[in-house]
Amino acid sequence: MEGKSRMGSHNPGVKCVVNSCHYYAQGDHCNAQQIEVQHRNAQTSSETDCATFKPGQGMS
Repeated sequence: MEGKSRMGSHNPGVKCVVNSCHYYAQGDHCNAQQIEVQHRNAQTSSETDCATFKPGQGMS
């Protein structure tokens, strides 16, 4: 997902509460053009991972 850019508005139907992410938008929205959720054979939500996450400004 490297090099993906932000959209000017949020991605409808995608809720994100990770306010430290570069793609986070006020109101718990996601401004990424697309998202990628991994791992292929996950059986529970705790086995998944948002590969789109990128630290926001001021985050390391």
